[in-house]
Amino acid sequence: MISTVDFRNGVRLMVEGEPFYIVEFQHVKPGKGGAFVRTKLKSYLSGNVLDRTFRSGERFDEPDLEEREMQFLYATGEAFTFMDTESYEQLTFEKSQLGENADLLKENMVVKILVYEHRPIDVELPNFIELRVVDADPGVRGDTASGGNKPAIVETGATIKVPLYLEVGTMIKIDTRTRSYVERVR
Repeated sequence: MISTVDFRNGVRLMVEGEPFYIVEFQHVKPGKGGAFVRTKLKSYLSGNVLDRTFRSGERFDEPDLEEREMQFLYATGEAFTFMDTESYEQLTFEKSQLGENADLLKENMVVKILVYEHRPIDVELPNFIELRVVDADPGVRGDTASGGNKPAIVETGATIKVPLYLEVGTMIKIDTRTRSYVERVR
């Protein structure tokens, strides 16, 4: 059981029979009345974000989610094939089943697949990944680190905002939680 005291960003809980995770939370202790917790919850199944308020001390069930470590092998169209690192079983998932970070998957990358009721609902990538920029507008003399951002396409096909000075062929580090540029990799 999860209590409102245990709320942190990323904590998983069941609300109305559906698995959610906490995107944002705030404990509120008004001068008058009981304490409560304001939360933003995101559904693993539908992707909907709910704003909910819970009384302090309320309890919730933990969702029955299984984490399986799998290696991404290849993608063909909308189908992504993974291999379980323990049983060597190969499974194919649709892009829609893998969540919003499916376009950051690189061949041979080891990821955690969240499985709910025998079907995948989310892919947890490592927090930081390194990818090569394959397409971007050319850098212009005078572009600086603080000058702004431009869209760049990385080797997996994802579009990431990068500083203006970055050029095609540069290896960059990306934070997969925010899908943002972190630094250049030498």
